[in-house]
Amino acid sequence: MWRRFTAFDRGVRLLMLNQLTINIGFYMLMPYLAGHLSAGLGMAAWAVALVLGVRNLSQQGLFLLGGTLADRLGYKPVIVGGCLLRTAGFALLGLSDSLPALLVASVATGFAGALFNPAVRAYLAHDAGPRRVEAFALFNVFYQAGILAGPLIGLALVALDFRLVCLVAATLFALLTVVQIRALPRCAVPPASPGAATGVLAAWRGMLGDRPFVLFCAAMAGAYVLSFQIYLLLPLAAGGSGAVSLLFVLSAAVAIAGQTRITDWARRRWSNSAAITRGLLLMGAAFLPPALCVTLWPRSTVAQVAAVVVCTAVLTLGTTLSYPFEMDTILTLSRGRMVATHYGLYNTVAGVGIAAGNLLVGVLIDIGSPALPWLALAALGGACALAVRLLREVPQGAREQVHLVP
Repeated sequence: MWRRFTAFDRGVRLLMLNQLTINIGFYMLMPYLAGHLSAGLGMAAWAVALVLGVRNLSQQGLFLLGGTLADRLGYKPVIVGGCLLRTAGFALLGLSDSLPALLVASVATGFAGALFNPAVRAYLAHDAGPRRVEAFALFNVFYQAGILAGPLIGLALVALDFRLVCLVAATLFALLTVVQIRALPRCAVPPASPGAATGVLAAWRGMLGDRPFVLFCAAMAGAYVLSFQIYLLLPLAAGGSGAVSLLFVLSAAVAIAGQTRITDWARRRWSNSAAITRGLLLMGAAFLPPALCVTLWPRSTVAQVAAVVVCTAVLTLGTTLSYPFEMDTILTLSRGRMVATHYGLYNTVAGVGIAAGNLLVGVLIDIGSPALPWLALAALGGACALAVRLLREVPQGAREQVHLVP
């Protein structure tokens, strides 16, 4: 893995280290924010939900804008601006105790993610060239390592003071901003000319009219509903906090240990579409063991926890298989034009899908049939796999031929 990492250009290496630091800073703070707001500041449940919801809405809802700004202004300025904005947002979260100030901090934190996420992926796709799939696989290793390390660091700091967690996270982003200003090369792809607002709207209409891309976004939105269940359905089924922690550790460990090996193995055998289809089938199949467990052994806690552990491992394997090919397919479908904007719209559709999917899962849980949510998610994985399979096949060799243009 070290040889793979050092074989990439400095820009790609720095983006991977950036993502590691971004996830450490984010996940050392966000898992403990709700507890701080409710227990530390004594806020009502509706206010806590509002602060958390505004952060998510400002990120998911503004991905398209963030991607457009990256294509218009250049990738590096938007990445730097996003990290600087998150520095301010995290500092404000730690220093504020009033609802208006906390809402401003949440908006800033969310918009920061909407700025640098599409830009980072577009920059990575450009600089990695024909090694894009390999780069995205290694990028996910750093991504998962940050998710694994962040909560552990935050747990140690939150025992002292939540404000310390916020200030340490803000300091990490401040240092990251300085490093990127000084060391991140400006991407060689020239930004598109600013033009008028109608130019932006016309570009958005063009993307929404691109049937293969829109259908791919819709099909893959279901995959994000499935992967998000590690935050919703799986913790509910696992029970205690110790079991929930085990799920997160297991998911990150499987991704870190298996990502590059799985990607190498899949690249030798399948096209992008075939790899994604198989990944989605795995993700759907992951929900069958819990469905079987609650049907055959509804009172066995041991069997239920074991089924949830198996579900987590298989779900992560499916995500690990599909992710690099999924990111590369977005670039191929964009034809090298407005790449960050395409990533932004893709993330926005995924966010809408997660919100709608989680609402449906909640309704299915309330219906009272224990196996119904699990079977519905398994069916969703199969439907998404079929949808991707029915889309026009992206030739395996096309990855070598796509060049980014303004």
